[in-house]
Amino acid sequence: MKPLPVGVSFFDTVIEQGYYYVDKTLLIKEMLDKKSAVNLFTRPRRFGKTLNMRMLQCFFEDTAETTGKDSASWFKGLKIMSAGDSYTSLIGQYPVVFLTFKDSRQPSFESAYAILKDNIADEFQRHKYILQDQRLKDKKEQYERIMQSAGTLGDYSRSLKFLTECLSIHHGKKAIVLIDEYDVPLEASWANHYYNDMVNFFRTFLGTALKDNPFLEFAAITGCLRISKESIFTGLNNLDVNSILGIGYSEYFGFTPEEAAEMLQFYALENCTNMVKDWYNGYLFGNTEVYNPWSLIKIVKDLLDTINVLPQPYWANTSSNSIVRTLIDKADDDVKADLDTLIAGGSIKKVIHEDITYDEIEKNIDNIWNFLFFTGYLKKTGSHFEKGNTLMLDLAIPNRELQYIFEYKIQEWFRETVDQQDLSPLYTAVLEGNAQAVEDKLSELLLSSISFYDSQENFYHGFLTGVLAKAKGYLVRSNHESGNGRSDIFMKNVSAKGKAVIFELKAAAAMQELTAKCDEALRQIDEKKYANELEQDGYRTILKYGIAFYRKDCMVKIAG
Repeated sequence: MKPLPVGVSFFDTVIEQGYYYVDKTLLIKEMLDKKSAVNLFTRPRRFGKTLNMRMLQCFFEDTAETTGKDSASWFKGLKIMSAGDSYTSLIGQYPVVFLTFKDSRQPSFESAYAILKDNIADEFQRHKYILQDQRLKDKKEQYERIMQSAGTLGDYSRSLKFLTECLSIHHGKKAIVLIDEYDVPLEASWANHYYNDMVNFFRTFLGTALKDNPFLEFAAITGCLRISKESIFTGLNNLDVNSILGIGYSEYFGFTPEEAAEMLQFYALENCTNMVKDWYNGYLFGNTEVYNPWSLIKIVKDLLDTINVLPQPYWANTSSNSIVRTLIDKADDDVKADLDTLIAGGSIKKVIHEDITYDEIEKNIDNIWNFLFFTGYLKKTGSHFEKGNTLMLDLAIPNRELQYIFEYKIQEWFRETVDQQDLSPLYTAVLEGNAQAVEDKLSELLLSSISFYDSQENFYHGFLTGVLAKAKGYLVRSNHESGNGRSDIFMKNVSAKGKAVIFELKAAAAMQELTAKCDEALRQIDEKKYANELEQDGYRTILKYGIAFYRKDCMVKIAG
């Protein structure tokens, strides 16, 4: 049984160690056929970008002086080897520059720049064999300065082109440049308020190497987002952008349904097909249906360990949620309504365009939908042009994994919002038995939150528990065993001489049901004898509330 490559992104390691590999090598053929000078592949995090980039490096790189390994041995039996001599003859024929910036998420420009310098220096170190070439003696001092992380900002800003020049002189061939996760430092710079400094660095770093560079064979760059030309790819007219909207390369990032089925069959997990599909399928790249590869590999591994394991939101724990955080923080009533629709399983129509910069997120809250779509939080369910060339997409939540992310993050945001409010008037109303005042305050809080149309009582249970949790001098418990069943929530003074309160919650299917649901809740408190334990503990003043919810409306009644 082949091991699963959890967290293994080095192609040569996957092949040499016999990991399960979903063959994406025909990506090489498509790139060679299209002959684009600079390829930008934008896909969500954890969708196989790094593994594909390492695969390109292993295929094209002349490894004689770097690893001494035979590049062709890594591709034995893979699809590219049947593509023809015009492709296989290029194995190991080029010097390759490989840089990854996935670890460049830093709180300041200084710390991010230090990481970038070290990454660049490491790549210079990897190619230091070229310093033995006497044709490079005039460049040796500058090369060593960069390699030792001792160069100036100007040295590193132009280091990528400089390295391609040195490699081209030594090998007598143009160099291939591969840059993985180029936008990670840009996202971090936006989140930590040093965006302009980072953009200025990358504009020179990429511009000098990718535009009119006589030492460049071709380049491939990956990231989550395309950063607009005016921001970072200034004047780069040879950029071929391949986003999740494009038809090209659509099957090479993520697993197709056929590939997912083959994996489940290989590990004898065909009975889990529906569960896996509900949780991790649902993306649409171009016209290709796609599974989240990271989550699929993780769930297969966990199922092999314990067949009855419950699915988990694996991607939620690895992907940056800073953009979702911004959406939640900036949400106005229109955005909240859209989120209600999405979480209820519906779709929303939004204008989508790729030429956007991070610093435009907060200029128009609608821009956030672009980021959520291109970074994998939403999927396309339909598209059309409106008013000429304005692209409108129907957007929805892709699967249950993303449903969890939206619900969890929104509830987390609401709890933080509640913490910032003065809820003492609500607590006073509860303890005084003022049902109308309790209803008014809860309705106000619901209007400022996100309601889940399909969540029934669970959402409201969490909502009210969070609201009551800050009541000073009172213990709040939910789903507590009491009497002949469980009361939804109770709160009691730390002293039995004080008051205790029982809350029973009901979700109504329509506004007209609110009164009946309140009455039903109060009857349940008495019939199930929820007050017995509190009475046995010595509490003499016990208030009983029946509360019914319908979307963002509620009704509160208290037992007479």
